[in-house]
Amino acid sequence: MSLLQNNEMRLRALEPEDLDRLYHWENDSALWSVSNTLAPYSQYVLREYIAESRRDIYELKQLRLMIEITAEHKTIGMIDLFDFDPHNRRAGVGILIDPACQQNGWATEALRLLIEYAFSFLKLHQLYAHIPETNVRSRSLFLRCGFNETGCLADWITTEEEGYEDVIVVQLQNPS
Repeated sequence: MSLLQNNEMRLRALEPEDLDRLYHWENDSALWSVSNTLAPYSQYVLREYIAESRRDIYELKQLRLMIEITAEHKTIGMIDLFDFDPHNRRAGVGILIDPACQQNGWATEALRLLIEYAFSFLKLHQLYAHIPETNVRSRSLFLRCGFNETGCLADWITTEEEGYEDVIVVQLQNPS
């Protein structure tokens, strides 16, 4: 099996056909607090983003991949490397699984594929994520995939309900 895929799924580059799906996910205001989004994205902006994605991670300092179930050719989410720092060999990780496709183990599989790619191909030293303290499912996902909780950023993000929420920092270092 090649990098970025296993028997059940593949992580693939953005395609123009992903525009409607990307538009839906990026403009879901329920997700804005974890994605640092402050306003909706236009289709024009997202079309330009897809066109720019042909440039590599060293240029853009980020890489977004679509998560596709191979048997069904169904795109169920996206996973990102962001804040890519080639000098210190680290990157942040973000993942989104469409709510209709959650609780099937897809996030675990996608994250494991991304970790393998980041460590074996990109030769990164470490990956990290910032997870809102109340996002128990995301924390469990990252811990299940070998990440360790290494810190807490107090009152890091604003929320509608409680004002501010702490963010847990998780990190995974390349074992080799």
